[in-house]
Amino acid sequence: MNSVIQELISNKVLLVTLLVWILAQTIKVIIGVINQKKFDFKWFIGTGGMPSSHAAGVTALATTCGIHLGFDSVTFALAAVFAMVTMFDAQGVRWATGQQAQILNKILDDIYWRGKVEPQYLKELVGHTPVQVFAGSLLGLIVSIFLYYKL
Repeated sequence: MNSVIQELISNKVLLVTLLVWILAQTIKVIIGVINQKKFDFKWFIGTGGMPSSHAAGVTALATTCGIHLGFDSVTFALAAVFAMVTMFDAQGVRWATGQQAQILNKILDDIYWRGKVEPQYLKELVGHTPVQVFAGSLLGLIVSIFLYYKL
């Protein structure tokens, strides 16, 4: 068991990817506190917002795989394709889902105020704008290169 833990701790690709993801989530919380003037723990574990921690994490994963094993490796190719699919989904399908949730929540509000239905609100922050994805990806690229060579 100790050897497994030791291997996980010494895995630079995994460690850098997790640190970048945690940094992106922390930045998201700080921005939320500044904008909303309050703290909400859901920002640490939730989706959506600036920057995209999905984009930051998968970019860090692909970048560190490339640095560690070579940009011509199959592992880098897999990580890069995974990153592209994840970022496309984060700003495409999931963003549209969030927009639909906003509209449905407004409809529920209208129905509720007429006294006909008890609303069960849908989660609206499920995706990212292209700017949030780009910012997360840039964060993941820069920080992962820095951390990989510093750890």
